[in-house]
Amino acid sequence: MTDRSLINLATPLAAARGSRLLSLTLCVAMLSACAVGPDYQRPPAATPVQYKEAAGWRQAKPSDSLARGAWWELYGDRQLNGLIEKLNSSNQTVAQSEAQYRQAQALVRSARGAFFPTVDLTVGKNRSSQGTGSSSSSLTSSSSGIRDTYTAQAGVSWEADIWGKLRRGLEADTANAQASFADLAAMRLSQQSELVQNYLQLRVIDEQKRLLEATVEAYQRSLKMTENQYRAGVSGKDAVAQAQTQLKTTQADMVDLIWQRAQFENAIAVLIGLPPAEFTLAETKDIPALPEVPLSLPSQLLERRPDIAAAERSVMAANANIGVAKAAYYPDLTLSMNGGYSSSTYANWISLPNRFWSVGPQLAMTLFDGGQRSAEVDRSEAAYDETVAKYRQTVLDGFREVENYLVQLKVLEDEAGVRQEALDAARESLRLIQNQYKAGLIAYLDVVVVQATALNNERNVLSLLQSRLIASVQLIAALGGGWDGQLQVSDKD
Repeated sequence: MTDRSLINLATPLAAARGSRLLSLTLCVAMLSACAVGPDYQRPPAATPVQYKEAAGWRQAKPSDSLARGAWWELYGDRQLNGLIEKLNSSNQTVAQSEAQYRQAQALVRSARGAFFPTVDLTVGKNRSSQGTGSSSSSLTSSSSGIRDTYTAQAGVSWEADIWGKLRRGLEADTANAQASFADLAAMRLSQQSELVQNYLQLRVIDEQKRLLEATVEAYQRSLKMTENQYRAGVSGKDAVAQAQTQLKTTQADMVDLIWQRAQFENAIAVLIGLPPAEFTLAETKDIPALPEVPLSLPSQLLERRPDIAAAERSVMAANANIGVAKAAYYPDLTLSMNGGYSSSTYANWISLPNRFWSVGPQLAMTLFDGGQRSAEVDRSEAAYDETVAKYRQTVLDGFREVENYLVQLKVLEDEAGVRQEALDAARESLRLIQNQYKAGLIAYLDVVVVQATALNNERNVLSLLQSRLIASVQLIAALGGGWDGQLQVSDKD
């Protein structure tokens, strides 16, 4: 029989086997429409209709800067905008989270790859021997059983996802990747919030320094005038001592601001990925204005806060893992096909008589495992309950933070009005008392007391402005920043 006749004979046999294999594949595809385990539903969480402290706040609109994403632009500071851009590209903590997200994406691609057949190619040479039972030392290689075998083999294997184990695994990996993306957004928001807070505090310190510098100049003039009056016999030595004490105390306060500013400047340098020695932030005369923060609805908080979104995606992953654990109760069906050539000589290695092939399904399942599968199902369900509780707690913490910052900003706003009235009164009192002192109507001690009161009110107003600016940043972060809540997993191969 010729090689051509062998091929002709094998053709209908292969066609018949191919038809049966196709039928089996179609049957498997129909069975694959089902997947064991529960389908995901978002766990219910306590969501109020409106915030308790939301009275008087403006509702967010699509045109708001907060909704567009660049929430730091609400402060209207170009230098701050530039620092945020550097942070987004160079912050090392964000880079760590971004690398973790890429790892999660790779796991998703790996899970998708499990749906496709695995193709293997093996080429090798094997030298083997088997003893003949003879003790003669004159045996040849042929008589001693030594032989060479050349093989070339290709194989295709495909696991049918009948019970949804692979699909549930992909669902879990996708949810984990989405949670990682939300974690990345949460970390970026945290770093942005920290930078904005440091920047705003630094600018308030610059204003405090200018205030103290002007105060020191005024106290130096007062000291000089008091010394002149002392030499003229108008004032006593105690007045000079009081003026000197007041001047030196204020100078010490100004020196204290230097290291405070340096700390904030160094923190900003690290946040943008630079060593502190290579970063300097020049002083400016303007403090960013307190922005009007648009307030979104409580229900939108579940989508806009990245930490809440991450917690919810963790619930989704835990739910899918229950399906993976339950799929272990059912058999695994694997379709495989192998073929190749095998010969004892290299010359006639790749030839039709040396071919071999095999094709067929394999069904495998565990009959007894001592309760391991049921234990894994119980563990998966308990893990799901844990993630649900964590999700609900994260939601509650989010509402608590928003309510706290809302009431804080309201209280600070009321306090700012009272502090400004006190400052205006202190300035007027200082003007009047200085005129009386110049006229010789009162002692310098009275002037010192009023000057100290006025300076204290000036600094209190600045400190209160700083607190209001910081609280506004914290409120924006509690509302999710400018994150749009879109969770995507890259399909990049």
